[in-house]
Amino acid sequence: MQVTNQIHFRNLQGDIFGGLTAAIIALPMALAFGVASGAGAAAGLWGAVLVGFFAALFGGTPTLISEPTGPMTVVMTAVIAHLTASNPENGMAMAFTVVMMAGVFQMILGALRLGRYVTLMPYTVISGFMSGIGIILIILQLAPFLGQANPGGGVVGTLRAVPGLLANVNPPETSLALLTVAILLFTPGQIRKIVPPQLLALVTGTIVSLVFFPGLDIRRIGEIPMGLPSMQMPTFTPDQLQLMVVDAVVLGMLGCIDALLTSVVADSLTRTEHDSNKELIGQGLGNLVSGLFGGIAGAGATMGTVVNIQTGGRTAFSGLTRAFILFIVVLWAGSLTSVIPMAVLAGIALKVGIDIIDWSFLKRAHEISWKAALIMYGVIALTVLVDLIAAVGVGVFVANILTIDRLSQLQAQSVNAVTDADDAIDLNETERNLLEQADGQVLLFHLSGPMIFGVAKAINREHNAAKSCDAVVLDLSDVPHIGVTSSLAVENAISEALDSDRHVFLVGVSGQIRRRFERMGILSRIPTSNCVVSRVEALQQAVSTVSSNGVTPTVERMEQAFG
Repeated sequence: MQVTNQIHFRNLQGDIFGGLTAAIIALPMALAFGVASGAGAAAGLWGAVLVGFFAALFGGTPTLISEPTGPMTVVMTAVIAHLTASNPENGMAMAFTVVMMAGVFQMILGALRLGRYVTLMPYTVISGFMSGIGIILIILQLAPFLGQANPGGGVVGTLRAVPGLLANVNPPETSLALLTVAILLFTPGQIRKIVPPQLLALVTGTIVSLVFFPGLDIRRIGEIPMGLPSMQMPTFTPDQLQLMVVDAVVLGMLGCIDALLTSVVADSLTRTEHDSNKELIGQGLGNLVSGLFGGIAGAGATMGTVVNIQTGGRTAFSGLTRAFILFIVVLWAGSLTSVIPMAVLAGIALKVGIDIIDWSFLKRAHEISWKAALIMYGVIALTVLVDLIAAVGVGVFVANILTIDRLSQLQAQSVNAVTDADDAIDLNETERNLLEQADGQVLLFHLSGPMIFGVAKAINREHNAAKSCDAVVLDLSDVPHIGVTSSLAVENAISEALDSDRHVFLVGVSGQIRRRFERMGILSRIPTSNCVVSRVEALQQAVSTVSSNGVTPTVERMEQAFG
């Protein structure tokens, strides 16, 4: 059952409780992702408010909770780092412009109704991509986790700085980060049902820092500006526009994948079906407004969505409730967040990175398929060390090539050419008798199944058998679809047969195949009487044509043999 985000109040209590719980979880995550991205805690909070509100109001998944996520934060971090390094004065404004452009890109995909194609990629690629993002998030938190400023240079820069970071560990801040991770890992299930461990870790870490390290210079968030944010007008420079467009496509595409995969999770929990295209429009509008008011990019968040559903949320009103609660926090409680240690947020973000890694598939990928394992590890390496687009592009290309090769090998087995009652083709008694009567001068060329481009090689190979016969019966009655490449291979086989004065009969050419053959001009070269529905009828005509030549097939072959 496909549902829309039509708001009603028949589940008011469940939606309010679901939205409240999701807001409690979103607060520490938004702060952590805002700081981790380099845009600041306020940008993370406004991203959670604005993306969450507009995606809930205009999206296509009623229970989806949208906010800054780990994968989106990783890309956002790289965008901010690149643009602020190349243009320190306007870099941050340009980064918010990239968020707006990413939102527009998402809305275009939704308007073009391309939602169902977004997540159409092999699981090995998705798993490797997400695991790579998790590893990046962990690496980028190493410096604040150890109580130091980020060394810059992204993943590679941080890895190069690891010896220096380890040599200058700040024990108080590192202990706070370790305490945060410990709370996230070991909070008992009974307590988790009452208080989200992220909020418990945030409050506990902050209190410990104030009680046990009152005189130390602990790096903290600082006071968040209260009140409505100022509008960020689109900013770009001609020399940076191309880079910004590429960054926007990466950010937008990742947001699409992140949101729609979470929508699938929501569907499985609520037994409903989301509207992918409408969801992309909602996500895009949310990111557009978020960037316009200085918020970082967001997408559908699995943790918030699952908690929302489990605590009673069933309509988009739960997402609107969550956004309203966070809005109140941003407006009037900004001063309360000023004492939160950066190390605590680093611990929360690092744990998110650990959770993003697909540990289950990592442990058994090599047991399922060594090719799948190689693709996944390759995507991880490219994601971490090279580029996100390169990782997905190379991964999808290699996975699809391997899949197409395997399918082509299997499909090639259904391309058969026989001149007698061969077991390769299932023939009835009449068809067998007709082929035996033709005495090798009628070639039955049988195709079955979808003829993708990888099958063209098999078609070219098999049609060579037509050189020793007088008539060719091409049976396409079991072919539901034929691609352009295979169509050209069939055209080549027919042309060679006609050019050699052989008779060609077509069986079962209808629907998509007939329309394609008509556009290619194939049917215009074959008499209408030679295009039949029944294979028996085609064989009867072929045998009759060969026999009417006035020379029996056996005599003709003897003349060819002895000159």
